[in-house]
Amino acid sequence: MRDKTDYIIIEFSKAVFFFGVVVLSFIALGFYSFLTLEHEGHWLTGMNNQVVWGLPHVFAIFLIIAASGILNIASISSVFNIKIYKPLGRLSALLAICLLTGGLMVLVLDLGRPDRLIVAMTTFNFKSIFAWNIFLYSGFMAVIALYLWMMFEARYNKFVGKVGTFAFIWRITLTTGTGSIFAFLVAKEAYGALAAPLFIALSLLMGTAIFYSILYWMDKGLDVPLGSEIIARFRRLLIYFIFTVFYITILSHLTSLYVTKNHDFEFFLLFSDNIYTLLFWVCQIGIGTILPLFILYNKKLSISPLGILLASLLVIFGGFTMLYIIIISGQAYPLDLFPGYTENSSFYDGAIASYTPSIYEIMLGLGGVGISAAIYIFAIMILDFTPKNLDDEHTLYSNNKEKIKTE
Repeated sequence: MRDKTDYIIIEFSKAVFFFGVVVLSFIALGFYSFLTLEHEGHWLTGMNNQVVWGLPHVFAIFLIIAASGILNIASISSVFNIKIYKPLGRLSALLAICLLTGGLMVLVLDLGRPDRLIVAMTTFNFKSIFAWNIFLYSGFMAVIALYLWMMFEARYNKFVGKVGTFAFIWRITLTTGTGSIFAFLVAKEAYGALAAPLFIALSLLMGTAIFYSILYWMDKGLDVPLGSEIIARFRRLLIYFIFTVFYITILSHLTSLYVTKNHDFEFFLLFSDNIYTLLFWVCQIGIGTILPLFILYNKKLSISPLGILLASLLVIFGGFTMLYIIIISGQAYPLDLFPGYTENSSFYDGAIASYTPSIYEIMLGLGGVGISAAIYIFAIMILDFTPKNLDDEHTLYSNNKEKIKTE
């Protein structure tokens, strides 16, 4: 069925100018960090022989899984046939491309030798999940490009559902592949088989929170009215996904505790006097889970656009913290090289590795965020990705009209 939504091309404004200045500042910081690390070497970072995936990898994986999750808004419309989300389909697909590009850029620039990327793209070890991810990421871009073509071209709107279903399957596979990077590392007690479903749930949560934050900015800065029905829908989505992530988090720790050899790591993460325990209970559980739920169930805040924005930002902070804990703590905890035996040497055997992110790592990660945002701003100013109106009169009328036709 042909898309009847009115879309607009965003014109230059104060909001766009301010957003652009911030974005370009992030990109400049990331570029400066990249040049400095290329010239001086990675000794300027906080990474070491034990912690080889630092904060840039946290940024990269955060952006990649958020790219998968943010496409869920388009999937809800085209795959699950909930028409109220249909005006957001184009924007959802665009943001998926933006976030994935930013995440992959951080990965490439953090390699230390970006010129070696050509080796990774031409020599494949199909026993490695990293090799499969190259195809998943590049294929995801192609699928979304096709998805957008079906949305933009009125003649092909009838194929949006089929292409959307294929994109839905692909993005679930992509997030599973990203989570499997950790699920298949059997040498690390921190990582388990539930990493894949946890990453899928986290991607849905991060995508929803980021999408709403952008809708709020569109409402206040770009004069795209946001109706109470859309706000209520995103509130419910946030609640569902927060509980899903929380449930799988609890399940993964209980599953890990069932295995005797993992007891030491679980105690190290959950009940020790270290930064990861503090981050888990205060930032991930307290700030990133309980506080957003309090806001979303509060009578006044739950119906306020600003309240939902605050909950979304807290959720984003909690999700980023969760990835930091998963990635960094799993490397910091010492490897059990010879189970059942005790090994001794002068090279950190049995020692918990220390890691403090450097300013260069933070700047490089922000550079990836800036690239994602810059692509988004550029795209909405040259093509009609943005719906003209998202207030209740337009979204509910479109939804009710569709129901009447169906009946």
